[in-house]
Amino acid sequence: MDFALILFVALAITGAIWLWDLLFRKYRGVSVPSSGAEESIATPKEPWLVEYAKAFFPVIFLVFLLRSFVVEPFRIPSGSMLPSLQVGDFILVNKFGYGLRLPILHNKLIDMSSPKRGDVMVFRFPHDESINFIKRVVGLPGDRIEYKDKQLFINAESVVLEPTGTYPFREAGRRHIVANRFLEKLGESEHNVLTDPQKRTASMSFVVPEGHYFVMGDNRDYSNDSRFWGFVPDENVIGRAFFIWFSWDVSSGGGIDWGRIGDSIR
Repeated sequence: MDFALILFVALAITGAIWLWDLLFRKYRGVSVPSSGAEESIATPKEPWLVEYAKAFFPVIFLVFLLRSFVVEPFRIPSGSMLPSLQVGDFILVNKFGYGLRLPILHNKLIDMSSPKRGDVMVFRFPHDESINFIKRVVGLPGDRIEYKDKQLFINAESVVLEPTGTYPFREAGRRHIVANRFLEKLGESEHNVLTDPQKRTASMSFVVPEGHYFVMGDNRDYSNDSRFWGFVPDENVIGRAFFIWFSWDVSSGGGIDWGRIGDSIR
């Protein structure tokens, strides 16, 4: 279930309870005899539901604002972005860099900037918007993208790849793979990508339509991306990943990977 929707419902319920108490608080007072000739009004203890609503409403409101408009945390569940992001990385995503959007409805309120080639972007999967994906932006609206012999071409120009050695990892089926690692220069971004010399790929060509983006995983032969399911509409964009705030080393059986905590994402 959408966590933003859960937060919104909790915010609405606690806010409604707090507002109801504010409007009808006077009706909780009762008259009790006093030692003098006059009566005094004693206010009974607040109902537990009102107490909890008042305690949680400010917290939920702050979290809702931060997650909706400033920054949102995500966890990396797969190796499609290796070696840039590893399974078990917990990342932060900038929610306002690409413009402010209404939570839940996702309509853009303020258009600040657009995704750039090379950005690591989080978005709602176009074929099931309950699932969030993270990939690298490769193609912008109007670009012609070609991928052949594991070489990327953008508008007929090959993207620079510099060999930097090999990178061993285990795929989802636990098969051990030794991939070739390259430094790729994509726009203003320089990052590492992986290709499996044992795996063949078909030649592909695409033209990115207006209002859409073409995305790929850095682990090129083990990524489910735009090559297979199409383009990302602008309205599905969530934000740009920029920081690793925690990392759990899944590959070695568990444990905190202190070396990755605090790394920026490029």
